[in-house]
Amino acid sequence: MLRTRTTLAATLVVAALLAPTPARAEPAETGGDAIPTLTDEHGRVLTLRGWNVEDKANRGDAALSAITEKHFRDLRAKGFGFARLLVFWDDLEPRPGRYSQTYLRKIERILDWADKYDVKVLIDAHQDVFGPAFGHRGVPAWATRTDGLPFTPHPDDWFSEYFEPAVQRAFTHLYEDEDLRRAQARMWRVLADRFEDHPAVLGYDLINEPMGELREGEDLPTAARRIERDQLTPMYNRLADAVRSADRDAWVFVEPTPVVGEGVPTGLGRIDDPKVVYAPHFYNTGMEAGADYDPAAGWIESYEQAVTLYPKEYKVPVMVGEWGPLNNSLPNMNRFYREAMASLGRYTSGWAGYVWCYGGGYCAVDGTGAFRTNKELTAEPYAEAVAGTVRSAAYDSGAGVYRLSYDAAGRRGPRVTELSLPPGDWRITARGAALVLRKDRGRASILATPGARVTVTVTRD
Repeated sequence: MLRTRTTLAATLVVAALLAPTPARAEPAETGGDAIPTLTDEHGRVLTLRGWNVEDKANRGDAALSAITEKHFRDLRAKGFGFARLLVFWDDLEPRPGRYSQTYLRKIERILDWADKYDVKVLIDAHQDVFGPAFGHRGVPAWATRTDGLPFTPHPDDWFSEYFEPAVQRAFTHLYEDEDLRRAQARMWRVLADRFEDHPAVLGYDLINEPMGELREGEDLPTAARRIERDQLTPMYNRLADAVRSADRDAWVFVEPTPVVGEGVPTGLGRIDDPKVVYAPHFYNTGMEAGADYDPAAGWIESYEQAVTLYPKEYKVPVMVGEWGPLNNSLPNMNRFYREAMASLGRYTSGWAGYVWCYGGGYCAVDGTGAFRTNKELTAEPYAEAVAGTVRSAAYDSGAGVYRLSYDAAGRRGPRVTELSLPPGDWRITARGAALVLRKDRGRASILATPGARVTVTVTRD
């Protein structure tokens, strides 16, 4: 059970303390080699943990119909407060310049559900193998130019379709053709203008898993770094400007190519925006093909080493936008989840697993809503929002103990720290000048005296 030591007097002042002096939400100040953290509108340090939410099967009038209120109710009930919502340009703008108001209303309804359960949302402009011209979703067919190059489907290995000549040329035209650049920017202005004031929206992921065209003689890592440097960096600057023309406050998330999953440092350059988040994905080629985790290969270590270079150099937060193996029940997967969670906790401001659905494959839960094998290891106690400077935060999965140490904000800063708890009975204690307050939906709040050094411990009761 949540243990509280709240006095009546303290309860009466909580309402006032929950309305802190507004602060500009910028990356937290860091020094040396540290990676900045995400912050909310009050200046609290954020940790995002949740799942991708999608409907890839339905389009047109049926678009997004597979996403329901239940997704967000269940996310919060399992201890998650974040969702990466997949939206598709081909549904938003089925004909040039004609934006679907029906689709926008459907997105808004989903955001309303998220807000009801206090789930923050990242709106992701998703593409797989560019778009419907190649049998997938993303960039509209009218914005797909191939110069007549060939495309051969690979139904048993869809990712290899990225290396088909027609698909690679389509990416080149998207990055280089001025009219397509303008169309992509207009699409983002439409989204940002519609949802800038929605309380559930945290930010915008400008394009999912961007790829490009390899040149003769290039290996894949060399091509990826060139594409990231010469094409993705200017694209992200254009799209960030488009977002800012409508929304000045949301975070802008930028992805490298998926090649980063092989431990290849990105070639992305600086994105000239004050609220950029680096958002790589965390996939291993072998595991994506159904292989077991190989602890001796050192993949997690090499990925962490490579992926942290960019946020350290450019001083931006990092959030992993997708991760999770296809076959999560193999012998070494329990170890994988434990080691992956520990790694992600060291350097990210959070993550979105792939994917919150009810069934098999990548689904987080089965048809009854129960975690599938080893997926329960993603549900840990954590601090969603810390009102102050975090000194340390870690979960000991073996002991089942979460510890948070922070210096509370000063008198003009926010007061209340929010904890998220998985299902179960939890004991929460706070040392320092702080009170533990009970809150519903598997959450708890810590109310601290300005400037106090606080240590919070969460254990199963």
